[in-house]
Amino acid sequence: MSEQELLIGIIGAGARGVLLAFHAHKPRIGVRVAAVADPNPAAFAPLKERLGKHLFCTRDYRQLLEREEIGAVIVSSPDFLHEEHAVAALEAGKAVYLEKPIAISVQGADRILRTAYRKRLKIMVGHNMRYMPLIQKMRDLIVKGAIGEVKAGWCRHFISYGGDAYFKDWHAERRKTTSLLLQKGAHDIDVLHWLCGGYTKRVTAMGNLAVYNQIRDRHPRSEPGNASWSNEHWPPLSQKGMNPVIDVEDLSMMLMELDNGVLCSYQQCHYTPDAWRNYTIIGTEGRIENFGDTPGEAVIRVWNRRSYYNPDGDEQHPIPGTSGGHGGADPEIVRAFLDYVRFDRKVFTSPVAARNSVAAGCMATCSLRHGSVPVNVPRLPGHMVEFFEKDVADSSERIERG
Repeated sequence: MSEQELLIGIIGAGARGVLLAFHAHKPRIGVRVAAVADPNPAAFAPLKERLGKHLFCTRDYRQLLEREEIGAVIVSSPDFLHEEHAVAALEAGKAVYLEKPIAISVQGADRILRTAYRKRLKIMVGHNMRYMPLIQKMRDLIVKGAIGEVKAGWCRHFISYGGDAYFKDWHAERRKTTSLLLQKGAHDIDVLHWLCGGYTKRVTAMGNLAVYNQIRDRHPRSEPGNASWSNEHWPPLSQKGMNPVIDVEDLSMMLMELDNGVLCSYQQCHYTPDAWRNYTIIGTEGRIENFGDTPGEAVIRVWNRRSYYNPDGDEQHPIPGTSGGHGGADPEIVRAFLDYVRFDRKVFTSPVAARNSVAAGCMATCSLRHGSVPVNVPRLPGHMVEFFEKDVADSSERIERG
């Protein structure tokens, strides 16, 4: 695309949609958010106040897509609408930034990618953790050989806000999320894939719904859930105003065999008192682990000499402070999308990676709900992988930019 002004449309003006719109609106460099679609007209006011009264607003996303001047669309609607909205935007000839997960089924993800491939259009999925300084530093250390050849990866995710954020609205329903192992786990599965250099080919899982199903205080279907955080929402069984339907697991764990022979595990719990996301990667010459993930507070520790108990590691890599949501990743990934569309600059993620994290999560959910049987993860056709992966920066480019 030339350096002429790029006009952006936003589908879904909830909290994430507003944030991404503000990051994308850069009139001084020739990028302007010009249209927004959301079924709730109350969502338009903050955008008009910030972006200008001439912003085109509609409750029907199809009216937005009919506007020929719109060159790219940011899709930030609920997960169960991603497939519909992304396919429609691609069919309308728009480049697409799609919030994660790419879809809530393998079939939905593959339909999106087939459409982008057929139309030869750019699509980027919002796996913003690949733009977090912490994750990029871990990746760079691994690529440079700090722990030798990677053999195993573990992730533990304690989600203290789970009862608020995922069990008071549509996230709690299988028909709208498939599972939280997919919806919430898509980030962590993708990070494990990236740090370990492969994609899941076989998976087994187990989990259950042990806590939030016991809460009988539910809000009416006609009312939205209130996902606001409060320290008073403790212990978990004291929560109120839960979603009328709760049928997703609040505890999940999965084992993954990657296509490069690496073995990984992922554990997710939504009723812990603390919030903590920890990655441990083990290689032939050491291991690497993060403590915290907030810039200015997080530190990466590397163990690469033999010893007994050594809590501080042999190397420490503090992560400097930065601004912007998700550890500075939100403005960075939006900037990357704009540069990708306008100047064909390479990006750190690809829709193939996004699809494969969803595929692993979907197959793990199948295993979890069918006696933990091992399940193979379907692969994407090679010609489609080649088409999308050509736009992804290789390891050396990641190190240079990091």
